[in-house]
Amino acid sequence: MAFTFISAILAILGLGFLIFIHELGHYIVARRQGMKVLVFAIGFGKPLYSWMQGGVKWQICWLPFGGYVKIAGMQKEGNQEPSEIKDGFYGKTPWQRIKVALAGPLVNIAFAFVAFSLLWASGGREKNFAEFTHFIGWVDPQSPLYEKGVRPGDYIEKYDGRPFTGFKDLLIASVMSGKETEISGYKIDEMNGEKIPFQYTLSTYQDPRIQNDKRLTIGVLSPARYLIASTPLPAQSPMQESGVQNGDRVLWVDGELVYSVPQLSSLISQSTAFLTIKRGDEIFQAKIPRVQLDDLKLTAYEKGEIDDWQHEAGLKGRLSELFFIPYTLSPSGKVEGRLEFIDEQEQTKAFQACERCAFFNPLQEGDQILAIDGSRISNAADLLQHLQARRVLLIVERESDLSKPVPWKQADAEFERFDRDALHAIVSSIGTETPISAAANLHLLQPVIPKPASDFAPPNPVTDAQPVPEAVQKKLLLGIPLGEREVIYNPNPVQQLKEGIVDTWRTFSGLFSGSLNPKVVSGPVGIVHVVQQSWSDGAREAIFWLAVISLNLGLVNLLPIPVLDGGHILFSLVESITKRPIKAKTMERLIIPFVGLLIAFFLFVTYQDIHRLFF
Repeated sequence: MAFTFISAILAILGLGFLIFIHELGHYIVARRQGMKVLVFAIGFGKPLYSWMQGGVKWQICWLPFGGYVKIAGMQKEGNQEPSEIKDGFYGKTPWQRIKVALAGPLVNIAFAFVAFSLLWASGGREKNFAEFTHFIGWVDPQSPLYEKGVRPGDYIEKYDGRPFTGFKDLLIASVMSGKETEISGYKIDEMNGEKIPFQYTLSTYQDPRIQNDKRLTIGVLSPARYLIASTPLPAQSPMQESGVQNGDRVLWVDGELVYSVPQLSSLISQSTAFLTIKRGDEIFQAKIPRVQLDDLKLTAYEKGEIDDWQHEAGLKGRLSELFFIPYTLSPSGKVEGRLEFIDEQEQTKAFQACERCAFFNPLQEGDQILAIDGSRISNAADLLQHLQARRVLLIVERESDLSKPVPWKQADAEFERFDRDALHAIVSSIGTETPISAAANLHLLQPVIPKPASDFAPPNPVTDAQPVPEAVQKKLLLGIPLGEREVIYNPNPVQQLKEGIVDTWRTFSGLFSGSLNPKVVSGPVGIVHVVQQSWSDGAREAIFWLAVISLNLGLVNLLPIPVLDGGHILFSLVESITKRPIKAKTMERLIIPFVGLLIAFFLFVTYQDIHRLFF
């Protein structure tokens, strides 16, 4: 609580400093140009404290989000036009006025460059790998992109027509994309790492995860990330006996390399079985749907056979509620044919869960099932018994120094640098007579039976008032905290300044074109909140955000809009061309409407900031 209060004060002081140096730039240049400065104010509204010094009234006002330098001759005084007032702003030449107007924004831009330089010289900032990776972590299974074969682990080179630099581009595109977006990159074969280029132009649609705001996507919903296990595990965690160790990176789950938490969650929730099959002289692994017998078309003879196996295995309960695979088997566990589903849609859905896996291999007549989820079986009754519990196979990468940050430019290469031969050796031995549990720095954990989410959340009177949906309660979990690897992000100050200018320009163009919803723009309250939050990540992060805000403050003030510094520059340029000073009445007609618009926009973004923070 104390830290939150202190960080909020630091955030307000930081913003006050940016405003101060902006106005100080105007003040110094105005005095050098011989202009008479009347007031130097930090903030707006009624002054809390004021004093006279050097013929200037200095004051600090109660509303800290802003400030101004009042120079004589910026408005009509009595019968005198601004241009007639001695030592006034409009009494000076257009070039002198331009220098004064430019001074504030340029000071803010210069401060941003100095701050970026300090960050670069100090070694940069530590950020999450997921913010800068080009690898996809999760694709919407219902998207056209998924239908075209793009999967987690594939690589993005360009997104929305621009070179892809990281997850920030996905966020920007989600609020600024038009009706279509172009994506290009490489599809990567999981087991051998081969790359196949792709390029698609797809229609955008509402992000399925966000219902209350307009966020567009073409299906890329998450970046890739490290999944680094953290121990000790919760007491009720199903991974207690798995052999997982602190710092293990979860690399492979049930036939797929894992690239994100959403993908891991999807894999765990799938009702599948990882079988070891003998076909002729070949032994291989296959991922097969695991379904309830109630979903399958069974003859009386087939029901009788399975009923016998149920009694042999000592399983209780109704036959229709038991889990099985969609194949007819001999008592020894040899495949005799394929079973059809009662509902064709359920059949499609069941097999789709396996089709994206490299180990999807429909069984054929004569195939002998040797093992399920790594456990050897001797007959069909044994198989039936093992099928009643969903077991998850995991391979982890161990003894790698993942706690050490890696330079962001090397992060993607480091992410995919694991021993594929060792992975293949372990996987191909699963369920055989000579299983390999470890190769190089990869380790196969003991099979894990995941638990439903309801087992991890004891009843709570508060949450009971708003019941958790049944689907959420039944969602299967491994019960393991997963961390991320950090990267050192340290581009040179020129690059950071360039990126900031480009981002600001995209925001402006999005607002003016209508492709960016003004609701996502932060106002003073939101800016203070961002700086406040950045302090929790360290001084470097706070300095970075102050630099970004300073850069934005400078660029915004250069817009050729009356009221802003850019408006004064525009008036001066017009006068230098026409050789005639602009009348006070003309300036008022131009300025007053924009003052109203500026106040309205200020109130709008402030309301949105408060709504995001508290509702």
